[in-house]
Amino acid sequence: MKPISFKRYRFPAEVIRQAVWLYFRFSLSFRDVEELMAARGVDVSYETIRCWTIKFRPQIAKRLKKRRWPPSPRWHLDEVVCNIGGKRMFLWRAVDDEGEVLDVLVQRRRDTEAALKLLRRLLHNQPVEPQTITTDGLASYGAALDQLDLRHLHRPGRLRENNRIENSHLPIRRRERQQQRFKSQASAQKFLATHAAIYNTFNTQRHLISRPTLRQFRAEADAAWAAAFD
Repeated sequence: MKPISFKRYRFPAEVIRQAVWLYFRFSLSFRDVEELMAARGVDVSYETIRCWTIKFRPQIAKRLKKRRWPPSPRWHLDEVVCNIGGKRMFLWRAVDDEGEVLDVLVQRRRDTEAALKLLRRLLHNQPVEPQTITTDGLASYGAALDQLDLRHLHRPGRLRENNRIENSHLPIRRRERQQQRFKSQASAQKFLATHAAIYNTFNTQRHLISRPTLRQFRAEADAAWAAAFD
């Protein structure tokens, strides 16, 4: 894979990398990132930062995904309603039992066809076959799994067991409020795909690990982020 090129950019690669990292890693607006960069002596406009995120996010997401370990075969699926461009849409998400985001899909419907599209993407893109698929009580999941001959893996209506994915919606809800909602289905899909890859890289269950282990995980995440630009 060719390294990301920064030719003809006025700012050095380190500045661009830091600005893009701040935007996707934390619940910040472009203007917030501009202020943080200014505090570090870097005079860059929020519009330039926006252009950087659009330019580099597909390559970053692809490179980070290639470095991840295979996810768990125990999948959790859920969907939430969101307002995008003044229209009511649904954000379909899938995570494993460790909180790793497997896929994110913005769709207009909440029916069997939409559930089937998410499941087909998962089966095609994930390197492991599912052992269990836990969902809420939406009947569309069962109907879609019937078409895929995977009903025997289904564990429906287990709300307590599906807390893992319910909690995974929270970072997206924070970003949605910070950005004053997504403006279009396409832009939301592109942002969420990149956000998921970066979230997976830096997310740690810090309440379950010791401080030295946390420092090790953070160092590994920083190394993966730096390698995504090489």
